[in-house]
Amino acid sequence: MITTGYATREGTAADNADAAKVYELADGTVGAAVVDGIGHGPHTSATSPLLAEVAARVSARRGPLAGLLTAAELIADKGADGKEADAVAVAARVIPGDGITVINWTGDARAYGWNGQRLELYTDDHTVGAQLRANGVALEIAREHDNWLRTSLARATIGTVYTAGVRDRLVILTTDGVHDQVKPEDMKTLARELEDDPQALAEALVAAARETDDGYRDDATAVVIAHPSAR
Repeated sequence: MITTGYATREGTAADNADAAKVYELADGTVGAAVVDGIGHGPHTSATSPLLAEVAARVSARRGPLAGLLTAAELIADKGADGKEADAVAVAARVIPGDGITVINWTGDARAYGWNGQRLELYTDDHTVGAQLRANGVALEIAREHDNWLRTSLARATIGTVYTAGVRDRLVILTTDGVHDQVKPEDMKTLARELEDDPQALAEALVAAARETDDGYRDDATAVVIAHPSAR
């Protein structure tokens, strides 16, 4: 049996621009999505839950690539006021009895896998900073470009929504409010302690996000999927 949990917490900058949704089909297949709205525009906090709902439902039926591309169509146009929401996102599908969780993502939303011993990152951030590091640019320079996105959900295409297959028994989807503000060793400790309770783990990951030195804390969201068929 596939079990899941999800949690979200508003940051210090305004209303929550994050959203998460888990959807289960009649046959037990699970689709899940985490959406991180970009900024706090007039549509963002209202649209992010809609994007997560669409992505999760379509991911369960058609896979997470279709889930994210379908959600992308909802915000592909800027709208009459030119201020339609945009976001980054990660989505997953788990089929009962199948040992692989399929992940798709765009932007800097992430997916991790926990196999009972190690926590592994299966996604790469679609940011200028990550690209610079991959090409050997000095870390202190690349770090200054980590908030520059190379792609987003509104601009998503088949070529910009990447895919990964995860065989680990626990899959964790996060916004940067979690993975940028919770140390990797703390995430690993929480996964070890709460691997049998996905809801408690999702809540703990979100709660663990701390304010920066200047008092800022981002919106934080996590989905946890426990997949007993995986090894």
